Amino acid sequence: MRIVTRSRLAQLEADARAAREQARQTVGGASEAFRQHVRELYSATDRAERAEATASEVGAILAQATEELSAAQQGLLLKDIEIRRLREELARGPAEGETLTVLMHYGEPHTVYASREDAHADSATHGVPDGRWVSAGERPAAASKWRCEAFIYDPACNGFRRAYPPASTALGGAA
Repeated sequence: MRIVTRSRLAQLEADARAAREQARQTVGGASEAFRQHVRELYSATDRAERAEATASEVGAILAQATEELSAAQQGLLLKDIEIRRLREELARGPAEGETLTVLMHYGEPHTVYASREDAHADSATHGVPDGRWVSAGERPAAASKWRCEAFIYDPACNGFRRAYPPASTALGGAA
């Protein structure tokens, strides 16, 4: 058995107080370190969520820009094809029997079209409803507000001539 003296007991109590104080300081330091760690974790989580939202927005913008670019490229390709076709047509020149349609306004040329259908389709912009075309008959072109005249390419005259020449009128009653 061991005999504990008063001084030894006082020393043990002092050591115990010192150990409790050290434990309290250690727990306080650990708690502060844990709180700091939790604050940093929340901050990192917030930054990660904002980065994820920004990445999602950037992805949507990029997808839309890619779509628009693809549509623009498709449009350019179609225009390039049409330009190539028109250049070939221009280089070929008119062929015998090829027709043009001229939209006449009171006998004066107004617009030239590649076909009668194009002229009729576009005539609505000039106030002529589609399907309201009638034959000019024997009336002179100047007597009609709007009239379509067909012209045919004739290599003999190196140009276009009317498809239907106007009826000859008798001069002074002679035929």
